[in-house]
Amino acid sequence: MYNEIPENGLVVFCGFKITKDGKERKVTFHFNPFKPIAKSLYYCCDNKFHTEDLIELLFDEDVFGFIVIDGNGNTLFGIVKGSHRQVLRKISVNLPKKHGRWCQFDQQKRYNYVEKVTEIALQLFVSSGQVPCVEGIVLAGSEDLKTELIESDLFDPRLTKIIIQMVNLSYGGQMGFNYVIDLLANILGLTKVVKEKQLLQRYMDEISKDMGMFCFMVEDTIKALELGAVEDLIVWESLDLNRILLRDVKTKEETVVYMSDEEQQSKENNFSHLEVDLELELIDVTPIVEWLAYHYKDYRCNLNFVSNGSRQFIEGFGGIGGILKRKIDYAELKNNEDTAKAHCDDSENGNDDIYSSSYDFDDDNFGF
Repeated sequence: MYNEIPENGLVVFCGFKITKDGKERKVTFHFNPFKPIAKSLYYCCDNKFHTEDLIELLFDEDVFGFIVIDGNGNTLFGIVKGSHRQVLRKISVNLPKKHGRWCQFDQQKRYNYVEKVTEIALQLFVSSGQVPCVEGIVLAGSEDLKTELIESDLFDPRLTKIIIQMVNLSYGGQMGFNYVIDLLANILGLTKVVKEKQLLQRYMDEISKDMGMFCFMVEDTIKALELGAVEDLIVWESLDLNRILLRDVKTKEETVVYMSDEEQQSKENNFSHLEVDLELELIDVTPIVEWLAYHYKDYRCNLNFVSNGSRQFIEGFGGIGGILKRKIDYAELKNNEDTAKAHCDDSENGNDDIYSSSYDFDDDNFGF
């Protein structure tokens, strides 16, 4: 089906699975990833499909721009996004050296070169001529040319503000590009760490204010999501929690519970702990991180993953929470749910007159 590898790579899964009636059936999936996939895994035979590299594509990565200049007029423009690196453009001019006496023609050639570099940088790193489309810019290569470029009135101030590092190199091109990326690997990862700390500080500030503009633990966070009240959803990237969908065999009513792998195994597929006298069947088990990555846009919120460095958030708040758009009164919401459940139970027992009674909250005030 493919004469050549698609631009972002190709993903193929092929194997056999056992159907409900005990038969073996071959399954094959193939698709083009929506972002470039940088890793290669070929002919891996196992009892499961390996999706780790695909999950990484779901995380937002900061984009950094690179301008690599050697002393001979060769310039490379590239970007780095996560583990993906890409050369955007290369130019090469015959540039006179900056030593001895210059003629006016040599000065003009260097001026034209600086002008060309600044124009291309503006085209590549400033989207729609408005704001930079990269988090930061790294300048690498000849010290004289880098200084000349920065000090020039031609270099756009919007780009000057986001220069995060300048590296002296005696060579340029692809080799210089790769060297600088490896050299600054830790520095390039710093932006994500800083943003994560700022987000968690905002979250802790809301908790300190105690104005009810926050949520934590999975049950309350999901309720806030369903009410459309979450502005910034915060999730630990390694959260060991599954979203388990159950169905009542008799009424076909569905119930969702959240358990870790360990909790699920300890229950031995017996969900009697739900305190309901129901015969339940297991419909679906999905890791909560994966489920939120697919569905967070349905709730019109921002999804933010945090790393293992956030111990207080992981251990104290269950590894999941959010900053709210509006206040939610969880106690009142719980009372309303209990009232609705009691009405439902009375109706099933034949007490139809309960529908003539009023609810315990005012009109248009649904617990928040």
